[in-house]
Amino acid sequence: MKHLISPLDLSPDELSDLLALGEAIYSSPEKYSHCCQGKKLATLFYEPSTRTRLSFEAAMLNLGGSVLGFSSADSSSAAKGESVADTIRVISFYADICAIRHPKEGAPLVASMHSSIPVINAGDGGHNHPTQTLTDLLTIKSLKGRLDGLTIGFCGDLKFGRTVHSLINAMVRYPNTRFILISPEELRIPAYLREETLDAQNIPYQETNNLETVLPELDILYMTRVQKERFFNEEDYIRLKDSFILDKRKLQNAREDMLILHPLPRVNEISTEVDNDPRAAYFKQANYGVYIRMALIMTLLGITVTD
Repeated sequence: MKHLISPLDLSPDELSDLLALGEAIYSSPEKYSHCCQGKKLATLFYEPSTRTRLSFEAAMLNLGGSVLGFSSADSSSAAKGESVADTIRVISFYADICAIRHPKEGAPLVASMHSSIPVINAGDGGHNHPTQTLTDLLTIKSLKGRLDGLTIGFCGDLKFGRTVHSLINAMVRYPNTRFILISPEELRIPAYLREETLDAQNIPYQETNNLETVLPELDILYMTRVQKERFFNEEDYIRLKDSFILDKRKLQNAREDMLILHPLPRVNEISTEVDNDPRAAYFKQANYGVYIRMALIMTLLGITVTD
C-alpha cells in the first residue's frame, strides 16, 4: 500500500506516469467515469478549504465513487480530543482511501502510520501540499509542454507557503531549472529549504524584493497570498499583506508566453484586471487539479483502465 505524504514520495518515473494519466483523463474524462464505482473516499479536513476539498470530492465522484468525511475539526470527534491516529484507524473501516488536511505539520504522516488504507496529504501546516504540487506540474506540463529548462518566479509569502515549498522540492528534479524568489525580507523561504534543497543541489536561484525588475526573465510567475492565518502578530500581517500586487502595468514588462499561476484563494495580490490576460492560468490550474486528483486516486487504489 502506498501513501502520498510528500511530492518526493513519487519517483520520477511514477510522477511521469501520473502526469500522463492526468492528461489522458483530461482528454477523455468519460472513459474513466465508472472506474471507482463502489469505492469510497474519506475527506478529513481539520482546517477550512474550498478548492482542495471540493476538487477531491469532484474527482472521486467523476470516477463513479462516493465521498464521506468532515470539513472542519469542530464537526468531528477532534473537538472531543480524539487523536488523528485513532480517527484514521476508525475511518479505515469506512472508506477505501483518505485525504487529510491538518494545521499541524506531520499529522498526515502520523495518519499514514496507523492507517490500513492509502492516505493522501491534502496540506499540513506550512509544510507540504503535494496534490497542489501535482496540480501545478500538470498545469505547467500541459500549457508549457515541458517541465525542464524553466525560470520560475515565486512571489509573496515564501516562508509559510507550503505550495511554494512543495513545488520547489519537485522542480529541482528537472534539469536547467532556475528560481527567482521574490518576497519581503520577513517572508523569505525557510533556511532549511535554501540550504538542504537549493544550495545542496547547486540549483541556481536569486532572492529579491523587487517584482518588476525580474518579470522579464520569467517563464512562470507563481503568485501567493500573504496568509493571515500563518501570522502570530496582526501588525506584521497588515504591514506586509500588500507588499506585492500584480497588475496590468507591471505585466507590460513580462514575456508574452509567461504563465501566471496561483494556488488560490486570491485576496488582492493579483488585480482582477489581470484575469482576462492570456497569460493568466490560475483558473485553468484549479481545473487541472480535479484531473490530477482523479489520476492519483486511481493510482493509489491500483485501478487501471484499458483501451
